[in-house]
Amino acid sequence: TTPPPAATSCRVQYGADSWNNGLVATITVTNTSPSPVNGWTVQWTWPNSQQVTSAWNATVTQSGNQVTARNAAYNGTIAANQSVSFGLQASHTGTNTPPNRFTLNGAACS
Repeated sequence: TTPPPAATSCRVQYGADSWNNGLVATITVTNTSPSPVNGWTVQWTWPNSQQVTSAWNATVTQSGNQVTARNAAYNGTIAANQSVSFGLQASHTGTNTPPNRFTLNGAACS
C-alpha cells in the first residue's frame, strides 16, 4: 500500500475584484509548516458558475467546478513560513461567491 501524503500546514488568502460577469482573483498560499513544500498543487471548488479564462504564476485547469492550480517552473518551492501568489481571471453568472475550502497537495488549508 502507498502511505498517504504528509500533512501540509497552510493558509490561503483569496481576494477578488468582480464586475457584471467577470472577476480577477489573487490567491496567496502560505506554508505554515517547518519544512519546505517542493512542488505544489492547490485545489478548490467554485460554489457557483465561475469559469477560469486565464491565469498567471500557476498552471490552472478546471473541470466542472473543480479547479486545480499547479506551480510554474520558477515558483515550485514554498519555503517554511513563506508564501507564493498566483492570479486568475474568470467569468461568472449570478453571484460571485468565493470558494470556502482550499487544499495544498491534498491537505486542507485554513
